Amino acid sequence: MAAFTAKDVQLLREKTGCGMMDCKKALTEAEGSMDKAMELLREKGLAAASKKAGRIAADGMVHAVVEGNVGVIVEVNSETDFVAKNADFQAFVDAVARTVAARNPADVEALAAMKLSGSEMTVEEALRDKILVIGENLKIRRFARYEGVVSTYIHGGGRIGVMARFDADAGTAAKAEFQSFAKDVAMQVAAAGPQYLCKEEVPQDVVGKEKEILTAQAINEGKAPQIAEKMVNGRIQKFYKEVCLLEQPYVKNGDISVTQYVEETAKALGGSIKVLEFVRYEKGEGLEKREDNFADEVAGMMK
Repeated sequence: MAAFTAKDVQLLREKTGCGMMDCKKALTEAEGSMDKAMELLREKGLAAASKKAGRIAADGMVHAVVEGNVGVIVEVNSETDFVAKNADFQAFVDAVARTVAARNPADVEALAAMKLSGSEMTVEEALRDKILVIGENLKIRRFARYEGVVSTYIHGGGRIGVMARFDADAGTAAKAEFQSFAKDVAMQVAAAGPQYLCKEEVPQDVVGKEKEILTAQAINEGKAPQIAEKMVNGRIQKFYKEVCLLEQPYVKNGDISVTQYVEETAKALGGSIKVLEFVRYEKGEGLEKREDNFADEVAGMMK
């Protein structure tokens, strides 16, 4: 039997994203051959793929691409952060985003049936193949696609992703100053996490509920109903500054709002600029998280 070392096990894990014990067993069975071990991991994954589908995938990455006048942001989940750092996984996520850019699917289900960019397999087949090789459950959770003047920003290696769309003439949009401005707006969304673009977009039931809470707070503070009403009108403006992008203080200059930043930039560039919409993804938000400890897992394998 050919010998192999702990470094070989680690290398195989880096190439496939599979667990250390799975890699060790595969190398043992393959008599130390790296290529054969990779084949065995894929073959053995066929039997385990259905089991993996039920496992929690709340890690992964958010990724964005811009091709011409089309921008795409996508979230693909994995079970662990280790896999999210795997180059093969990252290449798959990029191919998914480029497929969305080129094919404009209606939803994730429609995307799954399309051919993956740069591959002869469908997105669903390629996803299944990655699950078999990597050894974790993977899921394409969501995506958004904009056409027009688009800017994207990815923070923390894929922890948060933002895409924003603007109304600007071609001459203005082509300027380096505009590109810098657009990135600043996307970074604002990443940092401040607005829920809406402007006051007008906040649903009336949301405003009504907030007023109800603020009124109760004022009355609990001992304020008379008439005073409470005036306080609520002031506090609701503060609420708008928290949840509406254009009302927020600009993160790089708290003395002006994002609206003022947009207006000042448009004036400086001699054109008209409007922020039309944005999307912000934070990986795993709202998903059930795995409760485990990787250090304990490694320690257990060494016993």
